[in-house]
Amino acid sequence: AMCLVRTRCLLSSLSYLTASSRHYVDRLFDPDPQKVLQGVIDMKNAVIGNNKQKANLIVLGAVPRLLYLLQQETSSTELKTECAVVLGSLAMGTENNVKSLLDCHIIPALLQGLLSPDLKFIEACLRCLRTIFTSPVTPEELLYTDATVIPHLMALLSRSRYTQEYICQIFSHCCKNLDSETLAFAFVRMQALKCFSVLAFENPQVSMTLVNVLVDGELLPQIFVKMLQRDKPIEMQLTSAKCLTYMCRAGAIRTDDNCIVLKTLPCLVRMCSKERLLEERVEGAETLAYLIEPDVELQRIASITDHLIAMLADYFKYPSSVSAITDIKRLDHDLKHAHELRQAAFKLYASLGANDEDIRKKIIETENMMDRIVTGLSESSVKVRLAAVRCLHSLSRSVQQLRTSFQDHAVWKPLMKVLQNAPDEILVVASSMLCNLLLEFSPSKEPILESGAVELLCGLTQSENPALRVNGIWALMNMAFQAEQKIKADILRSLSTEQLFRLLSDSDLNVLMKTLGLLRNLLSTRPHIDKIMSTHGKQIMQAVTLILEGEHNIEVKEQTLCILANIADGTTAKDLIMTNDDILQKIKYYMGHSHVKLQLAAMFCISNLIWNEEEGSQERQDKLRDMGIVDILHKLSQSPDSNLCDNLLYA
Repeated sequence: AMCLVRTRCLLSSLSYLTASSRHYVDRLFDPDPQKVLQGVIDMKNAVIGNNKQKANLIVLGAVPRLLYLLQQETSSTELKTECAVVLGSLAMGTENNVKSLLDCHIIPALLQGLLSPDLKFIEACLRCLRTIFTSPVTPEELLYTDATVIPHLMALLSRSRYTQEYICQIFSHCCKNLDSETLAFAFVRMQALKCFSVLAFENPQVSMTLVNVLVDGELLPQIFVKMLQRDKPIEMQLTSAKCLTYMCRAGAIRTDDNCIVLKTLPCLVRMCSKERLLEERVEGAETLAYLIEPDVELQRIASITDHLIAMLADYFKYPSSVSAITDIKRLDHDLKHAHELRQAAFKLYASLGANDEDIRKKIIETENMMDRIVTGLSESSVKVRLAAVRCLHSLSRSVQQLRTSFQDHAVWKPLMKVLQNAPDEILVVASSMLCNLLLEFSPSKEPILESGAVELLCGLTQSENPALRVNGIWALMNMAFQAEQKIKADILRSLSTEQLFRLLSDSDLNVLMKTLGLLRNLLSTRPHIDKIMSTHGKQIMQAVTLILEGEHNIEVKEQTLCILANIADGTTAKDLIMTNDDILQKIKYYMGHSHVKLQLAAMFCISNLIWNEEEGSQERQDKLRDMGIVDILHKLSQSPDSNLCDNLLYA
């Protein structure tokens, strides 16, 4: 009798739960579509985090009805989306839930849903598919039963952040261990291969997953290497090379791995040959540029592979291969797209010449190359202009070339033209290159100054884009280095002290450091120091005080103390320090600082103030002795730190 009562209790509580769950299921069959929608929404809210409710709804047959509504043409998109959300929630329950969903053939229904034009519905279907495919009870091969699925998923990748996230999770889970039959569907088909190149691009997580995928006991990168062979279709070779390139750039394959050095790189160089079609040459050069961009060793290897530097010169000639000239349609297409070849060549030259002086020399000595790059600066296509500027910027890192080729071709003229009203992405690279042209050993420095560069650069320092502010102030810093008094006065006048102080309180550390560098260069050589401090001394001392008191790093404070040391080297300017007890106390504080760099910089200030051979040195020494500063100098001279001892210069 006791057992019977317990069973009755269990049955009555189960029947209560079942009754409330049945109510949700019954509403799915209401003839009023609005009530059905509301029923699905209420069901969605009821199942969140409630595994018991999920199990009941499955037992009561909610899944076939939800799938029917999801696939009905007469269902509204909102209803379909809500059905997909509820199914996704049910899938997040137990493994048994997932098995029940699979038994109801949920995967074909959801895959069909991906053909909808509505993004929200697609995202809901993908979210549910992601949950199902990442469950250990789901057979991975269900993704490959239809050959059109992978290409379609690939096409959806770029639709939104969510589509990319869910598809990546599906692939990284379903590609852990594939057999050769799956491979026939998933990889050898070009769309699938393209899909993996898209997935791996700048995505370390996916790349790390792909690099460990086994196919019939063979790692996926080895499969890609086989697809690079010359007897494979060109599109397959190119796309495999892109997959390996992206995996390498994402850190999943080392740059010195044989599959990169001996297979991927030579394959991409082959694609640059003039026998290849225009689009293959473009893709080959751009992918190779991306592969070698950060690695000097790969740049050196590429530069001596198949005469690549000379081969790229053909990108500026007739755009079609000889065989294509007989095909009028192809010829017409290539003439219209010839600018893409020039853009790709500039990109690859920029990567090749990023680090090595000999490679830069080779590029510049290639037939009429400087003329071609200079011409590229004024092309109508923004992309070509940007690639040409990047190429020049890469070559301008060479002291030798700045002194020769850049001067011979008066590169500064078209560059100054590019800097007028260019889009930000071009301005950033062009102004960075201008910084190099304004270095003191560059012969272009004088003509650039005469062509209104000071105003242009001062204008850049007011940009909202921090990269442009940095480049503007950096170029002015280079301009002021060892410059004559007139140039320094021009800079100060054009920049204005107000703007100078704005830059000294800039939130970008690079801007602050370069502004301090500019001040340091302005305040060099005695007559210049005295002249500038006589007109701007009060404001400069104020700025120095603010920075030494502020929460700044060691480098900022060291640079600021170096500016003080320069001021202390002036003849009349040093009085601005000697009459400012606050500043003297700060220098004293930094002489006792735990960081040697700051101690050294503070000591230079004192050395310059008490130097024996200058007028008034005795009075200055007396004042500093009274403040206890001379004692600190004596103590530091006994320091075991050789850096400090070597640099001590005092009376």
